[in-house]
Formats: sequence, structure tokens, C-alpha cells
Amino acid sequence: MRGKPPVKDYVQAPVCPFCGEKIERPREVVTTAGSPGMPVGSCPCGAVYAFDISGRNLGSAFIEALVFACNMDWDLAWELLPDRDYREKIVENYDPENHLLIPGGFFEGRKITGALYFIRLNRDLPETGRVVVCGRAVTGIRKKAGEKAASRKISKKELEAWVKDYRVEEVLQAASRDHKILWLLRRLFSAADVLLRMRAADLAGKAAGIIAGENPAQVAEFLKALLNSLSDTGTSSWATLDAAGGIISCAPDKFAGYLPALIPFLREEHLKADVLRALWKVAAVKPELLQGFTGHLASLLDDDRPEVRGYAILILGALKETGVKRELEALLGDNAEITVYEDGQLNNRRVGQLAEEVLKNMNRI
Repeated sequence: MRGKPPVKDYVQAPVCPFCGEKIERPREVVTTAGSPGMPVGSCPCGAVYAFDISGRNLGSAFIEALVFACNMDWDLAWELLPDRDYREKIVENYDPENHLLIPGGFFEGRKITGALYFIRLNRDLPETGRVVVCGRAVTGIRKKAGEKAASRKISKKELEAWVKDYRVEEVLQAASRDHKILWLLRRLFSAADVLLRMRAADLAGKAAGIIAGENPAQVAEFLKALLNSLSDTGTSSWATLDAAGGIISCAPDKFAGYLPALIPFLREEHLKADVLRALWKVAAVKPELLQGFTGHLASLLDDDRPEVRGYAILILGALKETGVKRELEALLGDNAEITVYEDGQLNNRRVGQLAEEVLKNMNRI
């Protein structure tokens, strides 16, 4: 019999990505502040998860899940590092009404955009003196002999206000005291306000430059987590790629080795402009890292999307690639506009205007 396939053929019961067991519907939990956060849940294997109804606030979902895994202990949460202390996975197309996964993203006339962000802590956390059982930290922190009292930790609200006002000095001073600021900034990479998330990514790169001077391994772990999140989700990067490019550009001698991990994302059409924006940051600081990439960049000058053409122009300008003058001249009449983030501001620029500015600089060479 032809017609619509049975529901069971294309929907799935949600299961834990770590152990494969079915999970319960996430539920709201009232925080110590008295207000509910994102709905959360837990699996007997120790994993916990937070539900993001839009699938666009994964940074916030990550924070909710991590803090819930730490039994609402914020201090512990910011002491943990990915891979060493916990693992993370994302499950997309979750329908909260029916508690089902919808592989196609549409069900009964509705678009399904929800996502479940899973965190599973490792069983033993010797660095913090915590032993984790079923996703819960059950013992107190044991400070090492002679350990100094920790500096005052920055709050989420305080940091968000600094990012919103682009108070660079305050963020960098905080980064020198508390290296976990990178993880606080990460939750803002998926903010609905474009300028807020771009400033958060910008400041994360600058903060990483400060932290890398003392603890480059921690910055490397953060950068790796950003790149892994892109591989896992296959969705919009929001400002994740911007942050990755910012980190590499602020300490290229330490993190240039991560550039090859960025390039493959150019094959993802929905990420292409974001990757180019990240590469532009690197090219502006250390152009020699992208010298072998000019041929591919030149081919992008004919792309249908203004953002791709515009950022390809900006990178070629940073590389001082005079061999593409003719291609750039052909774009002088391109009146399509793109939004360019520079020095804490978003500016609308015509593609032709960008080509004109790059050509002027090249003619001075």
C-alpha cells in the first residue's frame, strides 16, 4: 500500500549518545537563584543533558549541562576541561512534544529544531578532589597544601555586560586572573544579538592570547573543543569559527597548527563565509600562513554569495596578492553589501568598495 510511511519508520526514541540507553524527557529545574533554566535530564550512565528548543543557543545549553553535571556547583564547572574531565555530544532534531527524534526535521507540519546537549563527566577528577558518580560530584574540593585562595571569579552577568559594552581591558584583566573565562565567553557565541556574539568571539581570541602566555595547553583544549563542536553539529557555527580564528591570530606561533583543521569546513556551503572570516583574522596578522591558499581564494571571487566574495577579497588584500588585480577590477561595480566586524563594530560594506580599497593598497606596493 502506497502513501505516508508508518511513523515508526522515520522517528526514533531519544537515546543517550554515550551508552545507547533510552532517556527521559528533560524537565525544568529551579536553580539556586530561584529561576528555571533550560530543561535538563540525566542518564544512569552518568551523562546529563540540557534541552535547547531553538537549536541556536548551544553555548547556553553547554553551560546548563556542565553546571547540572556538577550538581549546580559553578566553581567546579569552571575548573573542568574537555576530554580530560568530561566529554560532550549533541543530539539534534529533538521534538519535546512527543519526546522523539525526527531525522528529517519536520513532523506533523511542524519544523523540529530542538537539540539536546550531552555532557558526561569522567569518573575521577583528581585535580579538583572530586569523585563523580552518575554525573554528580559527591565530595568537596580538597585544596593542596600551601594553595593560595583563588581570585574573585567573574560572574556571567558581569562578563556579559563587559562584552556588550566592549570593555576590552576588563576582560583581559579578568583573563589574567581566571583562565576559565574562555568557557564563560563561549556561552555568548550563540547569542541572538549578532554584535554581542561577534564581540564575545573577538574578546575570546584576545583573552586566549593572554592565557596562552601562561597556560597554552588550556587554550589548545578550548580551541579543540570549538572545532569538535563544529564537527559534531553540522549546523551554523554562529561565532565559533570567529573565535577559533581569533585565537589562532592572537597567538599564531602557538596555534597555527590548527589551521588545517579549519580549511575542511570550506566544503560546508553554510560555513564557507564563516571560515573565510576566521581566515581573514589570521591573514591580517601572519599572512605567510595562507600564502599557498591564494589559488582557491581567487576562485571564490566568482561565488554567488556576497559574503564569500567579500571575505575572499579581504584575505587576498591581506596577502598582498597582486596576481589577482584583474579579477578584483571586475568586482569594482559589485554593489552587494556585506556586514564586516572590525574593532568591536559591525559595518556595512559594498563588495566593490572592498575591491577598490584592496586594489589601492596593492598599487602602492
